[in-house]
Amino acid sequence: MPDFIKVSYEQTGKSLDTNNLGMRDMQRRVYKLRNSQYLLIKSPPASGKSRALMFLALDKLAHQNIKKVIVSVPERSIGASFDSVALSQHGFFADWQVPERYNLCAPSDDHKKKIFQEFLNSDTAKILICAHATLRNVAAHYEQEGLTFHHQLAHTLIAIDEFHHTSASAENQLGEMLREIMPNPTIHIIAMTGSYFRGDAIPILRREDEQKFTKFTYTYYDQLSGYQHLKSIGIGYHFTGEITQMPSAKFSIAIKKH
Repeated sequence: MPDFIKVSYEQTGKSLDTNNLGMRDMQRRVYKLRNSQYLLIKSPPASGKSRALMFLALDKLAHQNIKKVIVSVPERSIGASFDSVALSQHGFFADWQVPERYNLCAPSDDHKKKIFQEFLNSDTAKILICAHATLRNVAAHYEQEGLTFHHQLAHTLIAIDEFHHTSASAENQLGEMLREIMPNPTIHIIAMTGSYFRGDAIPILRREDEQKFTKFTYTYYDQLSGYQHLKSIGIGYHFTGEITQMPSAKFSIAIKKH
């Protein structure tokens, strides 16, 4: 089947170059938007979203009256992307340090809800990593106790990885939690996704909420220069199915290497 789109490019390495703060191309671009209260980052895999979040969060802790950072990931294994990093070794003003106790994606016998509440009540704890499910459960717990969750999160940055797990549906607990906390002007939100797409008819954010976000997009074309083995991408399209049935469409991608 012939390709109807074919992209070839030079591997200049631009997307991997770092500046004097240790930031790659995508990270230094999004860092310019660090003062945004609500920031939506759309960027492909391996472009450096996790590290970009670290730079943004540390700046908010140091300069924007944010007291705590909560990073929420869709599953525990992804939490490793946000482990401690000595960013100062590459020129940044601070290191990303996640205490073992507050990495709720690591194996633990302790009750995650209890540690989460401890984190919120602590005067010294700064960064916590947890799964989406943990964040949803804690929010539900406060609601059951008759407490307003957004009051507990005053001066907190909520960072949600794989943001397309959220939806505008009232049945989506993560989305409902976000809509509850957004009226608090001291809460900041950073949403990150490789694909701002759910695959169903439900939008990720309601229009009135999405309009509040500063949007940053780093495309595959921006990222391609850093891939070391990919030379070109060809995309094809064809129909399958019997004549008597509704045909289904399929895409194919051909990857060519040096």
